[in-house]
Amino acid sequence: MKRIKIVSVGGARPNFVKIAALARAFEQYEQVDFQIIHTGQHYDTALDGVIFEQLQIPAPKYHLGVGSDTPNRQMAQMLSGLEPAYLELSPDLVIVVGDTTSTLAAALAAVKMNIPVAHVEAGLRSGDRTMPEEINRILADTLSDFLFVTEQSGVDHLLYQGITTDKIFLVGNCMIDTLIRCRKKASETQSLKRFGLLPENYALATFHRPSNVDAKSDLEVLIRLLAAAGLALPVVLPLHPRMRDCLERFGLTAKLASLENIHVIDPLGYLEFLDLMAHAAIVITDSGGIQEETTFLGVPCLTLRSTTERPVTITLGTNELCPAGDTDTAISKIRQAISGNWKKGAIPDLWDGQSARRIADILVKKLTQSS
Repeated sequence: MKRIKIVSVGGARPNFVKIAALARAFEQYEQVDFQIIHTGQHYDTALDGVIFEQLQIPAPKYHLGVGSDTPNRQMAQMLSGLEPAYLELSPDLVIVVGDTTSTLAAALAAVKMNIPVAHVEAGLRSGDRTMPEEINRILADTLSDFLFVTEQSGVDHLLYQGITTDKIFLVGNCMIDTLIRCRKKASETQSLKRFGLLPENYALATFHRPSNVDAKSDLEVLIRLLAAAGLALPVVLPLHPRMRDCLERFGLTAKLASLENIHVIDPLGYLEFLDLMAHAAIVITDSGGIQEETTFLGVPCLTLRSTTERPVTITLGTNELCPAGDTDTAISKIRQAISGNWKKGAIPDLWDGQSARRIADILVKKLTQSS
C-alpha cells in the first residue's frame, strides 16, 4: 500500500492545539506518514515549547526558528525555509490551520510547489480587513483544495467567495477535540490552588491583538478597564509576550503592576490556562480561540472587540462583544457575570471531540482515490 505523506505547519500556540488533534487522528492510519513543521513564529517557551510536552505532539521534523518580526519579514523567512523542507519531505498534502502568518506562508509555499493544501478552520470572517488574520484567512481559503469548517457561517462565506461545494466540509472544531481530551489532565494541575483562587470568584484575562495593545492610548484604555474590573473581583492576567513588549515600550509596565487586585503572571501552559478558564466567573479576552473554548465550557466570555469571525459563539454560545474603549459597558457585563445573570449558551453542532477524525477520514479517502 502506497504511503500517504502529510505535513502540517504551525507556528503559534493555537495552531498546535489543533495540530495535536490531527496528529492523534492520523495515528489510526498505518499508511499515513504525518509530520510537523514548526515555523518558530512564537518564541516564548510557555506559549510554545511546553505545549508540545503537554499535548504529546510529535516533535517537529523541521523548526525554522523565524521568531518575532514584522509579518512581512516573518513571511519572507518562512517561505525561504519551507521550500527546502517541502522538497525533502515531498508531501502529498500540506495541512494549514487557523489564521496566522504561518498559515498563509505554508499554504502559499505549497501551492507554488504544486502541493495540494487543506485548510483547517476555513471560512471564518470578521469583516474587518484591518486585522492581519482576516487577510490570512481569505488568502489561505483561496489557495486551498480542501476546506474544513467549524461552523455554518464559514460554509456560507466560502460559497459567497465562489468556492465550490465539493471542496467544503463542515466537520466541527479541532480545538474542542483537544480541550475534551485534556480537560481531566488540566484539572490535575490544581492551578486555582496555586494562585489562591476560588471557583467562579475571579476573572481570567488575556490580550494580544494589535487593536488593543499596539498603541499607547489603546493600552492605557485597557489598563483603566482592568483597574475598574479589579474593584469587582480578582483578575488573573497571564501576560502575552506582545502585550509585555508593548507595556515596556510605552513605559506602562509599572502602572499595570501597581493595580490592586490585578494578578499579572507569566504566560501559562495550555493545561494550566485551561484549568483557570474552566472555573472563571468570566473570561475577558481578544482571542478568537478562547471565544470557542469558553462557549464549550459554558463560561461567560467578554471579547474586547467590535467584530468576531466566530459568530456562533455569540448566537449560540456564551460570548459577547464589547470594544475595550467602552469601559462602562464592559464593567456592567463583568458585574452581570458575577451575579450569575449571563446568558446560557449551548454547544454548537459537531463540537463533539471527533472533528479531527472526520478530517482524517475525508483526506485519507480522497488522497487514496487520487493516487
